[in-house]
Amino acid sequence: MKALILMAGRGLGGDAVVTLNVIRALEERGVQCELALDENSPGVLFKKKGYTWHKIKIPQAGGHAATKLSAMKAAFKMLTATFKVRRLIKKLDVDFIVGVIGGGAIVGSVGAKLSNTPAASVICTPLDSKVCSKFNPCFALPETSLFRQEVLPDNIQKTYFPINADVNEGNADVAFRKLKEEPLFDENKKTILFSSGSSIFKGIIDAANKFAEYANGEYNLLLIGLPLKEDYLDGLHNDIIYLGYVDWLKDLYAFLDLAVLTDDGLMVEESVACELPTVALTRVKWGRYHNMAGIFEGAVIESELDESNEKIMEALNNLDSLKEASKKYSSNLVHSKEILADKILEAVKK
Repeated sequence: MKALILMAGRGLGGDAVVTLNVIRALEERGVQCELALDENSPGVLFKKKGYTWHKIKIPQAGGHAATKLSAMKAAFKMLTATFKVRRLIKKLDVDFIVGVIGGGAIVGSVGAKLSNTPAASVICTPLDSKVCSKFNPCFALPETSLFRQEVLPDNIQKTYFPINADVNEGNADVAFRKLKEEPLFDENKKTILFSSGSSIFKGIIDAANKFAEYANGEYNLLLIGLPLKEDYLDGLHNDIIYLGYVDWLKDLYAFLDLAVLTDDGLMVEESVACELPTVALTRVKWGRYHNMAGIFEGAVIESELDESNEKIMEALNNLDSLKEASKKYSSNLVHSKEILADKILEAVKK
């Protein structure tokens, strides 16, 4: 079988990881995958992993923070994009389409309908959830409100983020050796990671700075990612170790004592899969709230920014119970990639 996978955005963050893992899982099942990204996407992750892609216009769908106006503008751009996708589908002669999150999901879904090609959508935003479910089977990620519903329409299933099965097989010694190169690192202290994913949002810096001031050097405090704005790092507390973009995150997970993450799915899911105690900071990214602590009950402590110090200390005082609670989720999470691929193949063959 041959599939076309579509994704909007830069090809760098969580959406790219989801797309890459869908491709890899389908390839493991004998599917030949063609990838299409927006014509302006640098495709950093895919380039690093040796993938090439087709360049077409795939507009962003406005995301979780979409307003009515931004959604209308996105819809107009997508109307043109879907016809281009239709032409690409015909040119490649694929057996089915998988659209991944936001604009990728929507143009894939509508383009597949126009070309009479089977499709499946991985949905994560209000707009893709509304549009794609009208045309083809959909798989709702934990960030959607659909994931919390007891009863769903027949063509929508829940799915965890498709993470790598070996995410919990990192080497703590590798992380330890790298961290020892940092002058501030002290091997006798507990180590806490602050992260909002591949991009650093101001809220995560605010939380890290506030805790650094409170902790007064008692912990190793790490910050990873690339800042959304260059001046975000100007006021970084002197006790925080900034690591930039890391490609050894799996090893870091194995070494950490605690992760303080934003309340959006992929990294929280990876952290729980690694049985790593986690604090999820809410409303850091455009005011979004996903209640990841409700999905991974007992394994994740939820916190607003104004109470982050108290919640981080609560987590540090309950590391063992948080680890124990995560065990009931970790097995399903590390197999999420394979489970989603099987569901996609079953859906498009109907």
